[in-house]
Amino acid sequence: MANFVLMPRQGQSVESCIVTTWHKKVGDTVSVGDILFSYETDKSAFDEPSQFDGVILHSFANEGDIVDCLTPVCIIGAAGEDISALLNAGGASEEAAPAAEEVKEEAPKAEAVATVSESNGERVFISPRAKKLALQTGVDMTKVVPTGPHGRIIERDINKALDEGFIATTDAVEAFLAGTLVIEEKAEEAAPVAAAPVMVPADDFRAYDEEPMSNVRKVIAKAMHSSLSEMAQLTLNSSFNATALLEYRNKLKAGAEALGLGKITINDMILYAVARVLPNYPEINANLVDNKFRKFKHANVGMAVDTDRGLLVPVIFGAEKLTLAEISAKTKEAAGKAREGKLTPDEMSGGSFTVSNLGSMGVESFTPVINPPQTAILGVCCTTNKLGADGKVYPAMGLSLTFDHRAVDGAPAAKFLKELCTALENFDLLLAK
Repeated sequence: MANFVLMPRQGQSVESCIVTTWHKKVGDTVSVGDILFSYETDKSAFDEPSQFDGVILHSFANEGDIVDCLTPVCIIGAAGEDISALLNAGGASEEAAPAAEEVKEEAPKAEAVATVSESNGERVFISPRAKKLALQTGVDMTKVVPTGPHGRIIERDINKALDEGFIATTDAVEAFLAGTLVIEEKAEEAAPVAAAPVMVPADDFRAYDEEPMSNVRKVIAKAMHSSLSEMAQLTLNSSFNATALLEYRNKLKAGAEALGLGKITINDMILYAVARVLPNYPEINANLVDNKFRKFKHANVGMAVDTDRGLLVPVIFGAEKLTLAEISAKTKEAAGKAREGKLTPDEMSGGSFTVSNLGSMGVESFTPVINPPQTAILGVCCTTNKLGADGKVYPAMGLSLTFDHRAVDGAPAAKFLKELCTALENFDLLLAK
């Protein structure tokens, strides 16, 4: 029996996802657990494993297509199974991949029905969705590179040209597509044209590789630009004597195995201290949305994680109620899921505050950018040697607190930073609270 494979909904706020890579194609035999395709939400990337054994009989989406959540992406069933009823039910996409028999190693067949326009005497194959988008946006059609079957312009081609800034006018699009629309039973197959060889000098110092910005990177860019352009951000820098913190860390390293503890890091200890201090400052443990404060009842601390896909910020919820060992376990789990692309949007939303640690990379000071709609973010720097009032050298760890001056005044921000420094300087005593 044939079955639909639906686009998952990764979080309540996610309405659609982008198919980034197909790992199996129509006609391939798949087993339960095989990765069918990869996709991205606006915050993370995922792989979709098959829940069925069988053959991929039909695909409703190409790479680069935006697919609504809980709608069909492909059909899996027995080889040769009649799926006409499912195709009618699923609403086969104009952008759908060719059927199984069309991907066998034989001469490629033209689409059964093609929408054709004539422009300057040349035939232009374009899907209805792509044409609608082109007319809506006024894209420069002369810059659009078709990537659909048989040289057809599809929706992702229009989007790529828009992303690259190729804008004209609606009149120009209409002029490009001017001519009588023809519905043909069989579109002529264009003869393949051999690409001209590109001669690159061996010493071409201007050579470069170009790749499109990922969906995750676009979201990060938009959020950071919005953060800096819409907030009145100010950063306070301070440092604390990290002697007690480092000594306690050394004790943990020496005795963790005997006590059955996992590897507890400096970052875990800082998150623990932040979670204990944060509830004392409601304006900092908050979001600012449409000129309204959302003052959280718990410390939902985000931790910035560097991944191949970009910076992701999973949230440790109710961190003030967790022990140091529990925080350590949760941070490792969250960081692992972030790097594997398995975080859901719900695991990266609802944070009240964020900690970004660049100390392990030797950064002595930096200005962290607030993660909207939060009102503050803490940057953790490396330790440097400082001379104390008693003439002794001690390890000083730098902290940088960026806050939204619309929501938080300088005095409470400074008090928060001072209390946090005191807590970290007396970390062994903080554990007793």
